Formats: sequence, C-alpha cells, structure tokens
Amino acid sequence: MSTPSPRPPIVQQRESDLPPLGAHAREETGLQLQETLVELIDLSLIGKQLHWNVVGALFRPLHLQLDELIASWRTLADTVAERAVAIGFVPDGQAGTVAADSALAAVQRASIDDHAVVAELTQRLAESTERIRSRTERVGELDVASEDVLVEVLRALEEQVWMIRAQRASR
Repeated sequence: MSTPSPRPPIVQQRESDLPPLGAHAREETGLQLQETLVELIDLSLIGKQLHWNVVGALFRPLHLQLDELIASWRTLADTVAERAVAIGFVPDGQAGTVAADSALAAVQRASIDDHAVVAELTQRLAESTERIRSRTERVGELDVASEDVLVEVLRALEEQVWMIRAQRASR
C-alpha cells in the first residue's frame, strides 16, 4: 500500500497578478463584496423557504416567481463572488458564514399566506437594496469595476422590489 501523496499547497496570487487597487482598497472592496454575497445567498435561502411554504390564491404565480428570483439571486451571488476572487479577495459563502453574518431576518417556519409572502419579500428586498446602495457608494470610491458589479446587483434587486410590491393587495 502506497502512502498518499501530500496535497499541493494553495497557490497564493502575487500582488502583481491582481488589479492595481492597493492593499487597503482591495480589502475594503472585498469586505463590501463579501457582505453583498452573504445577503444574496441568504435571500436565496429565504426565498426557498417562502417558495415551499406559500399558501393562498396566489400560490402558483408566487411559487413560480420565487423560482425566478432565487435563480437571479444565485447568479448575482456568483457574479459578486467571482469579482471578489478577481481582485484577490477570498469570498466565503458557507452556511455558517451566512448564518452568522446576514443582516436579514429569518421567516417563520410555517405555512405563509400569499399576501404575507409579498409583504415579507418587499420588506427584505427593500432593506437589502438600502444596504447594497450604501456599499455601492463606498466601493465607488475604491474600485469602479467592483462598483459596476454592485450596480448590477442593485439594479436587479430594485426591479424585483417593484415587481413584488406591485402584487400587494389594494388598501
């Protein structure tokens, strides 16, 4: 029986291989991207919880719309994480990190009325867009390419808020 060969070490990128941001700008930009990544992953998890538990007359359209939203949030999360890697920051989208670092409130673990789902989504998306807008402004001072990624995220989420908000029952 042969001895398993040791795993090769993780190769660290040389500073010269990375975009010329400077250590402080790279770290701060990476942290802002990380916070956005966590938020998007948590949105997708909350979306699945709502997707599985929505009840009411709007069940079918909300169930299908949630699938679309979740796919969008996962795609946006991938874009954000890849930008972080491109600038030399190691993103962390693991469950423990998301649970510990997300600013989003959990949803109830029960069947949720369709109108409550609309209200929950509207609130969480609106709160997320506020935080991401602040991050976008901060990153804009540091790295225009990363700012562009966050603008893409912000644009998508604000459109989603509009689409969800439009489904609220008339008062």
